[in-house]
Amino acid sequence: MATIHYDNAADLGLIQAKKVAVFGYGSQGHAHALNLRDSGVAVQVALHAGSRSRARAEAEGLTVASGGDAAAWADVIMVLAPDTRQAGIYTEQIAPHLGAGKMLMFAHGFNIRFQTIQPPADVDVTLIAPKAPGHRVREVFLEGGGTPALIAVEQDATGQAKALALSYAKALGLTRAGVIETTFAEETETDLFGEQTVLCGGVSALVKAGFDTLVKAGYQPEVAYFECMHELKLIVDLFYRGGLNYMRYSVSDTAEHGDYTGGPRVVTDETRAAMRQILAEIQDGTYARNWIAEDKAGRPWFMAQRKQEQGHPIEKVGAELRAMMPFLDAVTLKEQV
Repeated sequence: MATIHYDNAADLGLIQAKKVAVFGYGSQGHAHALNLRDSGVAVQVALHAGSRSRARAEAEGLTVASGGDAAAWADVIMVLAPDTRQAGIYTEQIAPHLGAGKMLMFAHGFNIRFQTIQPPADVDVTLIAPKAPGHRVREVFLEGGGTPALIAVEQDATGQAKALALSYAKALGLTRAGVIETTFAEETETDLFGEQTVLCGGVSALVKAGFDTLVKAGYQPEVAYFECMHELKLIVDLFYRGGLNYMRYSVSDTAEHGDYTGGPRVVTDETRAAMRQILAEIQDGTYARNWIAEDKAGRPWFMAQRKQEQGHPIEKVGAELRAMMPFLDAVTLKEQV
């Protein structure tokens, strides 16, 4: 059984006695900085001079500093920049100011697990990974609740790393929901696996395959969209609240029967073998090396894939249908660059 920590296991005073630098002000960065500030913690946001996030952070009343200045000032440094940017930021801005007894923190273990960042032995290295997008971390905190999270200690130079990381989690509101102990390796490998096989890659491919199958068989694209994408949220909401059994309880007997007969024909032994191969490539570092190399090369394949996916027919049909449903609060995303 996993070890889970709640509010009574964390001393908020520990992090309130520290100065925290948050590197980045994106989805997670803004939530961490604002929640820490509202919990009585001294915070600086580390951003480069040309960052588009600088004005936003300053408008929220936060102190913005350069990476080097923030790292020199801070006792605790939370790195929330994109995975492929973290190693450079660490080398150039953080490492020169990482004195003994400081704590280096992450919300995803990628760079520690694959050793693109190798901290000195005299600093604490910990992970606090909220299991929700940053905007939800912030919203739920303001509502008085919290989102679940993971905690890991890679290096405990001071003997107080876990206690301080739990205090940080409490300042974000995470111990209200529960913080599960893990390791950097487990968090990283399971997170990458989930993204690739289920949450992003798997679901996206399944939705497109279902849509394409129906359209090629002569069915209206609009009907195919509703069946293969729109209604997915209804099913996922049932999973979220009560697991697979609650979903099966909530749908019709015909839908439940289709679950049992159709699922194993789509997710086959070949699919499971592919999942095992994906996991092996994550574990042995192949995926990380390939992604880092792609990024260093300027992301030519990645950008081509992004452009191709943005042009899929399901995106055009979906945008038109969502525009007809004002209750959705639909988002229109301009082409990403």
